[in-house]
Amino acid sequence: MRVTGPVECAADFREMCRYEALEGGVAGLAPGRAAGLAIQRAVRWALAGDVDAVVTAPVHKPALEEAGYHPGHTEMLMALSAAPRVGMLMCDEGSGGGDRPAKRVLLATTHIPLASVPDAVTAELLSSQTRLLAAALRSDWGIPVPRIALCALNPHASDEGLFGSEERDVYGPALASLADAPWSLTGPVPADTVFGRAFAGEFDAVVAPYHDVGMAAFKTAAFGRGVNVTIGLPFVRTSPDHGTAFDIAGRGVADPSSMVEAIGLAIRLARGRRRVG
Repeated sequence: MRVTGPVECAADFREMCRYEALEGGVAGLAPGRAAGLAIQRAVRWALAGDVDAVVTAPVHKPALEEAGYHPGHTEMLMALSAAPRVGMLMCDEGSGGGDRPAKRVLLATTHIPLASVPDAVTAELLSSQTRLLAAALRSDWGIPVPRIALCALNPHASDEGLFGSEERDVYGPALASLADAPWSLTGPVPADTVFGRAFAGEFDAVVAPYHDVGMAAFKTAAFGRGVNVTIGLPFVRTSPDHGTAFDIAGRGVADPSSMVEAIGLAIRLARGRRRVG
C-alpha cells in the first residue's frame, strides 16, 4: 500500500500559490489554493489507482471558497470524482480496547443553513441516503443485515402531527419505499433517544436529517476518536473529526488521536475493498 502526501505536490503548490509563502495557522487565498490543489491531486491519484485511499486533514472552508473551490471536502470530492451521490458518515469504530459498540451517524444533509433543512429533507433524500448507507455497511464494513435507524426531524417525532407533519409526509413515503429492502430499518425515532439507543449497540448506524443534530450527538460521545468517511466515492476517503484549530496551530498541543483513527480506518476499508475486488 503506497503512502504519499503533500511533499510530492510542492512544485504545484508553488505555481498555484504564485510563490506566496504559506504560513501555518493563517487562512487566506494562498492556503485555500494549496488545500484545493492537494485535494485535486489526491483524487487524481485515487481515480488512477495510484493510491488505495485518501486521508484528508481539516480544511478552512472560507479559504477554499475564496480560492474558487467548493467550500467543503465532501462536496468537492463528489464533484471531482463525478460520484452521483455521496454520504457523510461519522464513525467511531470502538477501537482502543473494551467492548464499546461502534458509533456511526450519517448526515443526510451536510453544510447548509438550518433554515434550508426542512425543504432539503425529502423522502427521496432519506431513501437514497439510507440505501447508500446500507450498501456501504454491507460492502465495506461486512455487516450482512445492517440495522439502521432514521432520526426524526421534529421534537418527539412530531407526536402524531402535534409538532409538525414531516414524519408523516416525508418519512412515511421514505419508509414505504424501503419496506422490502434487505436490512433492518427503524424510525422515525426522536433525536433525544435514537443516539443513545444506537450508541448502546441497538443499531449499526443512524441517519440524521441535518448536520448539527447528528454532529452534536456524535462528537459529544466520540470526539477525538471519530472519523469522517465519505461513502459513495469510487475510492476510500477518511478524515479526522475536528476542524483546523488555528488557535493552537504551531503550539505543539494538538491531539493526533482522530487522525490516527482516520488513517487506520482508511487502511482497513481499503484492504477490505482489495479482498472483495
